[in-house]
Amino acid sequence: MDTKPDKKKFMELMEQNKGIIFTICNSYCKTRDDINDLSQDIVYNLWKSFNSYNPDLKFSTWMYRVALNVAISFYRKGKRLRSKVVYDEQLIQFEADNGFEETEDFTLLFNFISTLKDMDKSIILLYLEDKTYKEIASIVGISETNVATRIGRIKGRLKSDFQSAQNKDYGTK
Repeated sequence: MDTKPDKKKFMELMEQNKGIIFTICNSYCKTRDDINDLSQDIVYNLWKSFNSYNPDLKFSTWMYRVALNVAISFYRKGKRLRSKVVYDEQLIQFEADNGFEETEDFTLLFNFISTLKDMDKSIILLYLEDKTYKEIASIVGISETNVATRIGRIKGRLKSDFQSAQNKDYGTK
């Protein structure tokens, strides 16, 4: 029985879903070095567990689950992880074609998201990726009702954070 993961299939799926890694890394990390370390760790863990992926299920859901678990562990440790993988080629370009135009509001939004608790951060990132409540519930392991409640609260907090930021800007001019 062949237990080696299919590198070509893995690369295709990674290329199709690389935005997931970009979004998660930029939400959980503040420095370029941490982003690079976390993205490497996520790819390594995805590759390591690729044989456990069930192709009958949506790859992006499985990928989110693995990537968020790695990111939360990385964040909780409060330091860079040291799992290193030697690549004979560059796997993914994370910065190219991320689909977002970085505006001041975009940067501010991700700064506010970075202050959320781990679960809330995961939920809002999935929501921003247009995942359904059912998909979010499946990925993070809570009920759809809980997802809906949390998204409402998170939106309220982010709205309040934006209003506070605007009030500070107007107060200094």
